[in-house]
Amino acid sequence: MIKINQKLKNKLWWLVISVDYDYSRISIADHDFNGETLNLWLEDKHDFKNSLDECLLVELPAKQFAKQIKAENLNSYEGSKMHPTKNFVYKTRIEISEPITWYLDDATVTEQQWAREAVLKQLLTQLVETEARGIEEW
Repeated sequence: MIKINQKLKNKLWWLVISVDYDYSRISIADHDFNGETLNLWLEDKHDFKNSLDECLLVELPAKQFAKQIKAENLNSYEGSKMHPTKNFVYKTRIEISEPITWYLDDATVTEQQWAREAVLKQLLTQLVETEARGIEEW
């Protein structure tokens, strides 16, 4: 789960409402990763902005970004390993490298894009599910 503060929730809801609840219209206009924070600038695909200042900035700590990469199994693959002492083969997930190292060093441009889009999808899903739970509890 990604931690979303109330100010960001409000801005995300504004964006969701401005795209008429069509989440597929929300896209990542630009991104930046400085090793400590993933910055995503979000915009409506039907209303492209002239500058990043007009886009919604989402700042995600590297720790949360790493959790999302791991949760999506982006830095690992399904493979077979030999047990070190009992000499039998078993299927398992094989980690390529730590999530952030994978993103920076091992991932292709496309895989990096998948990681960023997974974060966006998780943010929107979590936003809607959290609010739906809040309404049910009323």
